[in-house]
Amino acid sequence: MVLFSLVASHSSIDLETVARLSAGAAAVSAEVISRENTVAGLITLATCNRYELYAHARSSEDIAPARSSLIESISRHSGLSESHVSQALLTLSTDAVPRHLFAVSTGLESAVVGEREIAGQVRRALSDAQERGTTTPSLVRLFQAAAKTAKDVGSQTSLGRRGMSIVSVALDLAVELQDVPTGSLAGKSAVLFGTGAYAGAAMAQLLQRGCTEISVYSPSGRAETFTASRGGTALNAQSLPQAVAQASLLLGCSGSDHQLSREDLAHMRHEDSQPHTRPGQLTVIDLALTHDFAPEVAELPGVDLLTLETVRQAAPAEQESTLAQASSLVAEATRNFAQSQNSRALDHAIVALRRHTMAVLDDEMAKVRKQHGCSAATEEVEFAMRRMVKQLLHIPTVRAKELAAAGDADSYVAALDALYGLKINPSAIGAAMNDRTDGEAAG
Repeated sequence: MVLFSLVASHSSIDLETVARLSAGAAAVSAEVISRENTVAGLITLATCNRYELYAHARSSEDIAPARSSLIESISRHSGLSESHVSQALLTLSTDAVPRHLFAVSTGLESAVVGEREIAGQVRRALSDAQERGTTTPSLVRLFQAAAKTAKDVGSQTSLGRRGMSIVSVALDLAVELQDVPTGSLAGKSAVLFGTGAYAGAAMAQLLQRGCTEISVYSPSGRAETFTASRGGTALNAQSLPQAVAQASLLLGCSGSDHQLSREDLAHMRHEDSQPHTRPGQLTVIDLALTHDFAPEVAELPGVDLLTLETVRQAAPAEQESTLAQASSLVAEATRNFAQSQNSRALDHAIVALRRHTMAVLDDEMAKVRKQHGCSAATEEVEFAMRRMVKQLLHIPTVRAKELAAAGDADSYVAALDALYGLKINPSAIGAAMNDRTDGEAAG
């Protein structure tokens, strides 16, 4: 098993590049896996401010060609040059892979530190990859460990206890801009663009803050289904302008191909509304990875535009002690994951030793049966010999697990070769282990 990851996020590059890299993310996964070359599995984590690929290379020698294959595919689907993609994506390997993913899943790497949504996004990334058939047991274990780490940090620290998220911070800013004394959105009218996970979080926040006039528009036509389970009024292309004209708040969470331009918004706000119903201040919140609103809408009179960058800068910082405690838990989880993976490294060698030993026993028992037949005495001899072999294998098995946990699997493999003439291919150990545990991990 050799895991590596390619990482691009708000902390290292601009969000526009993150959005470009994310274009065609699903197509990249399917394309790279279908080639049956150096990449055995791939999970993509794409959110509003990050694009990360977690890959399972077939061997350590395959990491470089696997990375090149991924960069070539991302370049083709994003329209960015291969050199641009290569510079934008940081490559992580060995323990840096789980350490980073665990920090991401707990919200330590988020624009709003401690945000709640990211843990769910990590789980959905795994689920989506499983549905597409692009996972391996090693990747499944990695993402399951990330989910557990997020849960442990949430229960053992105060990180995220305030319930902050990108959506909540954005709405806090909107309340300030709307100059609402009570801090609520009661009596305000909002139009929500999109029906995905962020749209669901936005709907919940709007309702929690007292906003009861919520309309939902989906370029893909899923507004009816969305509002049926969450409330609100579904919009279509014909009813959208009137809803926008009367709104105090627009929230973009769709990231669709159609972007509302300055001219579009001006037309809806002025030409399609009656003077006596025309609202005053309009706050536009654009949380989509690929913007739902053109930046120029901020030039319109009475319109304030909030973006992901605005939210990131306005997000309050967590206390240093809380961050240190959460980071300590992430470090511990990383060590535990590494030890767990190391302990699996020699399972194939242990199986080989047991098969060798049992084959010798079976040969000897065949001689006993040929000479003495299948008598009660023969059965007693076989029972005693199998018990003896089991006891003899106990210490070598324990030592194998100890050496593997210490990262010294090579010594054990060399010993089997020297003592028994067993040739164990180190690069095949991880693959054999993956095959053997496929059912376990899939469940």
